[in-house]
Amino acid sequence: MASAEPVPQPQETPIEAAAVEAGEEKEEASGAAAAKLDADDLKYIKHPLQNRWALWFFKNDKTKTWAANLRCVSTFDTVEDFWALYNHIQVASRLQSGCDYSLFKDGVEPMWEDPFNKTGGRWLINIQKQQRHSDLDRFWLETLLCLIGEAFEEDSDEVCGAVINVRSKGDKIAIWTHDCKNSEAVIRIGRKFKERLNLPPKFVIGYQAHTDTMSKSGSTTKNRFSV
Repeated sequence: MASAEPVPQPQETPIEAAAVEAGEEKEEASGAAAAKLDADDLKYIKHPLQNRWALWFFKNDKTKTWAANLRCVSTFDTVEDFWALYNHIQVASRLQSGCDYSLFKDGVEPMWEDPFNKTGGRWLINIQKQQRHSDLDRFWLETLLCLIGEAFEEDSDEVCGAVINVRSKGDKIAIWTHDCKNSEAVIRIGRKFKERLNLPPKFVIGYQAHTDTMSKSGSTTKNRFSV
């Protein structure tokens, strides 16, 4: 019995072979293009913050009202936009005496009378004049990072914002909270604030209610709490 001859396999024509090769090259090119597109997209992905924030600047021009001296510089709600702003403004230690920076949640103005602030108070740190060039900028940046990074965790909703006052006799940094009667949250915020600034245990910071500051008869306000 004669053995069966092998069935001839179809041979690719030169044109078909070229088409297959071109298709493979196209697929590889498409994959490379997609990978490049993904890489390019990653360059523009911004990291959102939990809240939108507004940076305010106050310049003490005695020819204008207090409100006229206060202006909103910019708002931001991503990590990248925060650093873009921070890296393009004057650091606090180089501000003229009488100037302030304030960072508050968008929609809240840095004044006692604002509805979100008026029932609250502030944790206040007094910084000696000789500390201005060694500690002021570091303390202020860490305060900003506490705010935008929601460092106060479950108490972050109580935080309104922060203010830095640059003055000839000494500077001040304060974190403002919403409700001075929410004592447990206020104290936790103060302890975390002190911890983040790496202040020594013997360094005491005080919390003052805005109503007490507005009605004070002398130059100082009595602390409601201290840590």
